[in-house]
Amino acid sequence: MSPGQKLVIYGLVFAATVLFVQAMLGLGKQASRRVRLANDRLKRVAKSGSEGEALLGLRRARSMNSDGHIAGLNVRISQLVMQSGLPLGPYGFYYVSLGMAASMGITGFLVMSTPVWAVVGFSIGSIFPTLAISFLVKRRQKKAVGQLPDALDVIIRSLAAGHPVPVAMALVAREMPDPIGSEFGIASDEVSFGSTISAAVQKMSDRIGHEDFELFSAMIRLQERTGGNLAELLRSNAKTIRDRQKMRLKIKAASAEGRMSALILNAAPILLFISVNKMSPDFYGEVKDNPIITYSLWGVVVWMVIGNLVMRKLINFKI
Repeated sequence: MSPGQKLVIYGLVFAATVLFVQAMLGLGKQASRRVRLANDRLKRVAKSGSEGEALLGLRRARSMNSDGHIAGLNVRISQLVMQSGLPLGPYGFYYVSLGMAASMGITGFLVMSTPVWAVVGFSIGSIFPTLAISFLVKRRQKKAVGQLPDALDVIIRSLAAGHPVPVAMALVAREMPDPIGSEFGIASDEVSFGSTISAAVQKMSDRIGHEDFELFSAMIRLQERTGGNLAELLRSNAKTIRDRQKMRLKIKAASAEGRMSALILNAAPILLFISVNKMSPDFYGEVKDNPIITYSLWGVVVWMVIGNLVMRKLINFKI
C-alpha cells in the first residue's frame, strides 16, 4: 500500500471518528434538553403510569384534597403552599415552621445565654418560613405570567389546526415546562375526568393567584356562555397580557432610580455606623451609654422605616 493510500485511509478514519463524536454529543444534548423541558406532572405520570394517580399526587403535594380544593389547618397558609408549587402537603409547612422556630430559639439562647434572645429567635424562626414562601409565590407567579402568552399561542395554533380545546390544553401540558406545564396538565386532567373547561381554568387561576390568569379565566367563562371564535379571543388575550408585561417593564425601568436611591439611603447610615465602630471604637465615648442617645437611635430607625414605606408607595405601581 502506497503512502498516499495510507494517508487517505487515515483521513477517512479521522473524519468518521469526528462525525461519530458529534453525533453522540448531539444525542446527549437532545436528551438533556428533553429532561430539562419535562415538567413535574409528566415525571409523575411516567413514574405512576396513570394520569389519575399523578393528579392525586400533585393535589396532595400542593395542599389540596382529592377534589382540588384547599386542605389544611389554615386557608391562607394552604393557599400559599398551593401557589408556591412546593410539595409540602397539608401539614409540611407547619413542621418546617416549628422546626425552624425551635432551632433558632435554641441557638439564640445558647449564643446569648438569655431567655429574651430565645424568644427573639423563636419569633424570627416562626415568621421566616411565611416570608420565604411568599417570596417563592411571587417568583412563581412572575414566571407563569411570562409563559402564559406562549401557552396561548400554542392553544391558538392547535385550534387553528382543528383540535378541540382539551387537546390544545394537553399539548401545552406536554410541551411547556413548569410552572405552566403542570398547571395546564392538571386542568387538562380535570377536563378529562368530567370537569368543564371554565371550571378547570378557574381552578388553575386560583392555583397561580395572578390577575392575568384571572383575566384568562374570565374570558373562557364569557366565551363558554356567549359563544364566539375562541382562537380570536385567545389571540386578543395574549396581546393584552404581553402589553401588560411591557408596561410593567417600563414602570420598573422608570422607578429604577427611586429604588436605587432607597437602597443607598438605607445602606449609607448603617455602613457608616458599622465603619465608625470598627475603625474607632471609642469615637462615641461615654455618650453611647446615654439613654437619650439610645432613644434617639431608635427614633432614627422608626423614621427610616416610615421613609421606606413612603418611598415604596412612590415607586410601587399596580397594573
